[in-house]
Amino acid sequence: MNRPMRDGAKKVRKAVFPVGGLGTRFLPATKAMPKEMLPIVDKPLIHYAVDEARAAGIEEFIFVTGRGKSAIEDHFDISWELRDQLSARGKDGQSDAIHDWLPGPGEVAYTRQQEPLGLGHAVWCARNLVGDEPFAVVLADDLMQSDTPCLKQMVDAYGAVGGNLVAVEKVPRPLTDRYGILDIESTDGNLVRACGIVEKPRPDDAPSTMGVIGRYILAPEIFGELGRMQRGAGGEIQLTDAIAATIGTVPFHGILCEGTRFDCGDKAGFVLANVAFALSRSDLRDAVMAELAGLAAGH
Repeated sequence: MNRPMRDGAKKVRKAVFPVGGLGTRFLPATKAMPKEMLPIVDKPLIHYAVDEARAAGIEEFIFVTGRGKSAIEDHFDISWELRDQLSARGKDGQSDAIHDWLPGPGEVAYTRQQEPLGLGHAVWCARNLVGDEPFAVVLADDLMQSDTPCLKQMVDAYGAVGGNLVAVEKVPRPLTDRYGILDIESTDGNLVRACGIVEKPRPDDAPSTMGVIGRYILAPEIFGELGRMQRGAGGEIQLTDAIAATIGTVPFHGILCEGTRFDCGDKAGFVLANVAFALSRSDLRDAVMAELAGLAAGH
């Protein structure tokens, strides 16, 4: 996507990762482990999310955590004991592989969401770390597989449109009550300009079938709306409600990103993601294909 830079558009340098959820859908696996640490092949979900953000040019990584999430902090820190053990065994390659991808000193920050009041509240908790600049929000549950990372596609588009930008996909109408749904004003290629957004509407009431998925680039004005602490669907502070409240003063667009989304907050989506990412690797593809063929024949 080669679009001219919008005048006055600021670089998106920071990303917020809301990781305070309990992960009840994956109990008992998540009883003592954050759901964001569930592995897709050999990397946890949150690792993929940070890699995607870094590929989009993000320089600062802000985690909004909760109780029992210390494993995430440990994952993005140096493990000197493991490094020493691997080096002592002559496995320097493995030692480098577990540390070379780490963010640098001062690039990671953590803050707590002390009450489970919704995604909007989690984002609001990061307000002092974000400051007065545009920022990304990345939900690790939504794992994207694409040639160009989804957030990179969004950052490229943001340079032309500014304002609030969300990743969207076309969803089956019977499932609109699981998504924030855009009210579309106009379409330009893979970009849609929206004049509204509704959180989890009934299929008969949905203004379109364009559903928001877990990637956002937001203007700092969103914090003023979130700070009103108004409850929406499910009695929670909804990020989509705050976005809707800024329409008219902040441009609002959706982008259909190239690639495949896996809903890893769902058990079936999590299993499919493991299969898809395994099949994308030359060291695993043949063995996995053979085993899948055997399993399919047996069922």
